[in-house]
Amino acid sequence: MNTQSFKSAVFPIQGKLYRFAKIMLGNTEEAEDAVQEVLLKLWLNRQNLKNYRSIEALAMIITKNQCLDKLKSAHWNKTQVGEPPAFDQATLTPYHMTELNDSKEVLIQLMRRLPEQQKLIMHLRDIEEYSYEEIEKITGLCINNIRVTLSRARKSIREMYAKVNAYGSSGN
Repeated sequence: MNTQSFKSAVFPIQGKLYRFAKIMLGNTEEAEDAVQEVLLKLWLNRQNLKNYRSIEALAMIITKNQCLDKLKSAHWNKTQVGEPPAFDQATLTPYHMTELNDSKEVLIQLMRRLPEQQKLIMHLRDIEEYSYEEIEKITGLCINNIRVTLSRARKSIREMYAKVNAYGSSGN
């Protein structure tokens, strides 16, 4: 694979890799570092990339493993909190924007409380909008397990969110 074909195959998915790393690591700088490592691994292995059916799925698997390695490393500080991702708010009133931002922040914090597998699958399905088949390739889980895990994650988020709204605190 030459430089141009590598760029055209890998660079368009760089944003997805970054968002995925950021949700797993919760830190902008760590996510950027992880993506750079993934891109380097893909570049060093560029001659073999033609053997893979989906370079995107391979990149997501490498990103997941890179993030898990970072999370397991001794120097990782689990108290690091990243900023929430931005989204378009141009058509909302200031009141709705404030309310939406507050809800979004609560949901991000609640999502971080989920077990790693639930957080991973929920991010892939609900944020990155991957199909169940694509998630199956990335995680190695069967589709039924993915559906059950996603259902449990959504149920947990609903229950935690209801508690936060009912009591006015996040339960910290």
